[in-house]
Amino acid sequence: MTVCGIPIEVLIVTVLATTIRVATPLTLGALGGLFCERSGVVNIAIEGMMLMGAFSSYVAGALTGSLWLGVLAGVLSAAVLGLLHALLSVTFKIDQIISGTVINILAFGISGFFYDQYYSRNAPTTGNLPQLGIPVLADIPVFGRLFEHQPVVWAAVVLVLVAHFVMFYTRWGLRTRSVGEHPRAADTVGINVFFMRYANVLIGSCIAGLAGVYLIAEVHAFQPGITAGRGFIALAALIFGNWKPFGAWGAALLFGFAQAVQINIQQCGIQIQPGVPFPPQILGMLPYIVTIVVLAGFVGRSTPPASVGVPYEK
Repeated sequence: MTVCGIPIEVLIVTVLATTIRVATPLTLGALGGLFCERSGVVNIAIEGMMLMGAFSSYVAGALTGSLWLGVLAGVLSAAVLGLLHALLSVTFKIDQIISGTVINILAFGISGFFYDQYYSRNAPTTGNLPQLGIPVLADIPVFGRLFEHQPVVWAAVVLVLVAHFVMFYTRWGLRTRSVGEHPRAADTVGINVFFMRYANVLIGSCIAGLAGVYLIAEVHAFQPGITAGRGFIALAALIFGNWKPFGAWGAALLFGFAQAVQINIQQCGIQIQPGVPFPPQILGMLPYIVTIVVLAGFVGRSTPPASVGVPYEK
């Protein structure tokens, strides 16, 4: 059986493999937001952190020829933005939505300006990250593609497991959740609310920066606005997943599946009638429509941390 001239098993594997790849930056972005918001700090700056991570990774990779150094640069640059977000929202108690918006604008401005000044006319490419496959499984004909990906993909899966364990089975996770739910009570038992919020914002920003690194590892090039709203979709996945690692991962896979379907439908060249192709603009809207529908149906049922977005007054 074939679909669009492609054997059905090949098409299924292609859609699933694309889903995994597309969901990776969404998963990492959602995990980045998880650590921030579980500690009580709203983070709509995931988009900006991803973008700055992507740009820094591209510059470092292009200059050195090593995308591994690009990984380090991307994570560190996002950490700087995370430190700025924590400084504004935790220390200076600025509205966290405004702080996140400022960081997004800053990241778009810096990356766009320096790209136009130095790379737009002669854009180099970066090095590659190796493909890592699961032994035996990666050798299975056709289906082996599902078990061979870049290291960042596997890192995202591992981080989901680690985040779940840390958040719900360790003292650090208990303290993080306590300062996000009831910081006054946490403070009375000796937990440093400001330290916990700073630390978790930095952890979250590093993970969000890794999401940006993945975008460069996929295409080996940068363009202004390369994140294309993925940070906001990651935030939607976090909300849909009820601020839990596995829930956020499942939501990211759902959004990734919607985009994978859109990509493969375009490649099939479906036509409304002979000679009239299906409008690609409508197909391009599919992932965002799914995001809107999911949020409209589930956002009211999600329960955020009680003190998220509320500055702590000692």
